[in-house]
Amino acid sequence: MLMVDTSVLTVATPALLSDLGADVNAAIWVTSAYLLTYAVPLLITGRLGDRYGPKRIYLVGLVVFTASSLWCGLSDDIGSLVAARAVQGLGAAMMTPQTMAVITRIFPPARRGQAMALWGATAGAATLVGPVLGGLLVGTWGWEWIFFINVPVGVVAFVAAVRLIPDLQTHPHRFDWLGVALFGVGMLCLVFGLQEGQQYAWGRVWGHVTVWRLIVGGVGLLALFVFWQSRNRAEPLMPLGLFRDRNFAVANIAISMVAFSFMALGFPTMLYAQAVRGWSPLQAGLLMAPLALGSIVLARTVGHLTDRRHPRVLTAFGFGCGVVSVGALAWLLDADTSIWLAVAAMALLGTGSAFLWGPLSATANRNLPMHQAGAGAGIYNTTRQVGSTLGAAAAALVIDWRLHAYGLPSNAASGEAGLHAAEAIDPALAADYSAALGQTLWLGPVAFAIGLAATLFFERPRHFDQR
Repeated sequence: MLMVDTSVLTVATPALLSDLGADVNAAIWVTSAYLLTYAVPLLITGRLGDRYGPKRIYLVGLVVFTASSLWCGLSDDIGSLVAARAVQGLGAAMMTPQTMAVITRIFPPARRGQAMALWGATAGAATLVGPVLGGLLVGTWGWEWIFFINVPVGVVAFVAAVRLIPDLQTHPHRFDWLGVALFGVGMLCLVFGLQEGQQYAWGRVWGHVTVWRLIVGGVGLLALFVFWQSRNRAEPLMPLGLFRDRNFAVANIAISMVAFSFMALGFPTMLYAQAVRGWSPLQAGLLMAPLALGSIVLARTVGHLTDRRHPRVLTAFGFGCGVVSVGALAWLLDADTSIWLAVAAMALLGTGSAFLWGPLSATANRNLPMHQAGAGAGIYNTTRQVGSTLGAAAAALVIDWRLHAYGLPSNAASGEAGLHAAEAIDPALAADYSAALGQTLWLGPVAFAIGLAATLFFERPRHFDQR
C-alpha cells in the first residue's frame, strides 16, 4: 500500500492538474511532500521500532496513514492535498523500517535472501498495481478514489497485523534530536531549491533568500549532519559504523539510484502517454504492466540466486538492463513511437528490477547485528526515499526546464495548451512535448549507470547458503 501510493499519482497527475487548477510543478509537490515526510523521519522511526517494538510502531503508523488517506480524498484544493500527503508520508515512515527489521530479525542470514526478494517483489507489484489501479479509479470515479481505496485496505491490514505480526524483543535507545533537525531542514532546503528553482527563475524566493542559497544551505546542513554523526559519542541518529560493512555502504548508494531512476521515469512517461498520445488513465497505467510482471514473475528465482550468487553479478545485470531499456526509450521517444518499443523497454526494465530490489535489500542487511536491525533498516530506507525525493524533484526541474526551452507552457493558470489536462494536446505541439519529456527520461540511464559502477565494489557476503 505504501509503495502503491508512491507510484499511483503518476497516472493521476493530469487529472489533478485539471481538477485543482494547478501546474505540473505544484502537482509533483503532491508526491514530493509525501516522499519528503516519508524520508526525513525514517532514521528515527527505525530506532523507535528497536525501542518500543516494531509491531507497536507499525500499527501507529498504519492508523496515521489510513486516516490521512481519507483526508487526501476529501481535499478540494492543491494546498490541502499537499498537507494531507505530508501527514500520510509520516505514517509511511513509521511503518516501512519495521517491515525490513522484522524480516532481518526472524530469518537467519543464509535464508534471508529469499525473504528479502519477496519483500522486494512488492516494489514490482506496486509498479503494476499503482498505475493500473490508479488509471481504473481515476477514469471511473475520479482521482479522489486513489486515496479512498486505502481506507478499507488499512482496516484489514490493521486487523491482520494485530493477529499475525510477532512481538519481538526491544532494545533501549536514546534519540539524536539535533541530528533529526539538521537532516530534516537540510533535505527540505535542498529539495525545495531544486524543484522550485525554475519557478523563481533561479533568483529570489523571499527577502534575501535565493534559490541557490537554499540549495547550498541544504547541502551544508546535510554535511554538518554527517559531521555531527561522526562526533556524537552518545548514540548518533545514523551510526556511521554500519558503513564499515562495505556491502551495506554500497547497497545504500545503489538503492538510492534505483529509487531516483524509477521516480524520474514515472512522471514524464505518464504525461507522455496521456497528454501526447491521448490515452486514458487506465491505458497509460497498463504501459507499466510489463515492468511489474518481470519483477513479480522472477521474484522467486532471484530469491534463490540471492542466497547463492555474488551480489555483484546479480545487481550489475539489473543495472545494465536499466541503462539499456530507459536509454533506448529516451533516445527513440517521439509523438509516434511504437507501443511495442515502449512495451519491450518496460519488460527489459522489469527483468532488471527483479535483480535489484530484493538482492540489494538482502545484501544491505545480511551482516547487520540484530540489535541494530532497526537502525540499519532506517538508514537503508532513508537513502531509498531520499533517492525517490530527489528523483521527483529532478523530474520536475527538467520537465519545466525543457518545456520552457521549447517555448511550451506548463502552468494551468496561463490558460494555454500545456500539460495541465487529461485530454491530448494540440497535435502541432506533440513533437516538442515528446522531445521535452524524452530528454527528461535521460535522468534514468545516468542514475542507473552510477548504480552499476557502485555494484563493482560489492564483496561476497559472509553468510551464504552453500547448498
